[in-house]
Amino acid sequence: MKIMFVHQNMPGQYRELVQWLAATGDHEIYFLTQRKAAPSFKGVQTRVYEPHHKPADNAYGLSKNWEESTGNALGAVRAARQIEKTERFKPDIVIGHVGWGELTFFKEIWKDVPIIGLFEYYYSATGGPVGFDPAEPVSENTPFLLHARNAVPLANIETVDMGLSPTFWQRDRFPQSFHRKLYVCHDGIRTDQLRPNPLVRLKLGRLKHDLTRSNEIVTFVSRNLERTRGFHIFMRALPRILKERPDARVLIVGGNDTSYGGKSKHPGGLRAEMEAEVGKDVDWTRVHFLGKLPYDDYQKVIQISRCHLYLTMPFVLSWSFLEAMAMEATIVASDVAPVREAITHGKTGLLVDFFNPDAFAGQVIDVLQNPDKYQRLGPEARKHVVRNYDFLTKCLPEHIAQINALVPVDKQISLP
Repeated sequence: MKIMFVHQNMPGQYRELVQWLAATGDHEIYFLTQRKAAPSFKGVQTRVYEPHHKPADNAYGLSKNWEESTGNALGAVRAARQIEKTERFKPDIVIGHVGWGELTFFKEIWKDVPIIGLFEYYYSATGGPVGFDPAEPVSENTPFLLHARNAVPLANIETVDMGLSPTFWQRDRFPQSFHRKLYVCHDGIRTDQLRPNPLVRLKLGRLKHDLTRSNEIVTFVSRNLERTRGFHIFMRALPRILKERPDARVLIVGGNDTSYGGKSKHPGGLRAEMEAEVGKDVDWTRVHFLGKLPYDDYQKVIQISRCHLYLTMPFVLSWSFLEAMAMEATIVASDVAPVREAITHGKTGLLVDFFNPDAFAGQVIDVLQNPDKYQRLGPEARKHVVRNYDFLTKCLPEHIAQINALVPVDKQISLP
């Protein structure tokens, strides 16, 4: 089969799927992206496109996102047409993310080519991170600005032949009228590769001895240390955790940028803001900011953890959360709807009110103090992820079935 993937930040949610398809050697695959330093996958032809237009900084706020999205759309579709003209490649199916508008015009050049679009998030002023925290009030114009962003998915639900959302919570944010075209299936977690490792050892520069599972390790992981992912709540829980557990050591993984929501007004960002707030009450010799780690080192951090914290406002689930479950971490997480889709309190993890740092601290302290009491949670978490999110046995077959339903029999993909 000839397949074209489209995602401005290759590989995005297609990391596992595109590599699996390429590894079969049975398909001709192109990946269209804006990412100039995109990873190179054997068997995948990567082509970088430029947006045809970008809005001015002072463009009208309500239409600025649509203006940018149509610029992406025209750039992508012109690049696709050029690929067809110069490289004689016309796909049997197009698979891509609708969020940045890139798929919007593909039916204008290939009316007969089916499209599967990933519908990740529908914006509104309720039910998500916006307006969730009373400490971050929204303006009276926020609902209009958020809904204006939905022009992209509203246009693309008519463009695609089939859509998908990774979780039921994400699907249910979209209007009911979308649901007839949306199937629910996660990108997939490689549980065959992500496992617990009782022999894991982790070396940190300022420590003389490697850390092992015998150490009392608390972990926090986020792509960036930001409010949407509860970093400020985590930091407010630290003083009590460190005070009551004098042997505990805290490992924090994540960058200092902002992926979602507003940025801290502090000159040093949210990390510096929170360090200033809790600084005098924290033993910093036992706190390690590790930044962004290579994947192997990140796995070791999770595997060595005695208690892993996942704090998030109601938003898209992080891969790291499900990966930590796959590695049998004992997880203390915020009690919000998207997390409850994966964690049942007391069975696969522990849930705490997002706005209660003291409750988080108390739950973490109990896990550290009584590991035997909670040792069943990690294995049950892994079972849940294997059953519902495993790439090879759960997600891959579903994605392939949806692709095959849109192409002729002689083009269909075979599973081993």
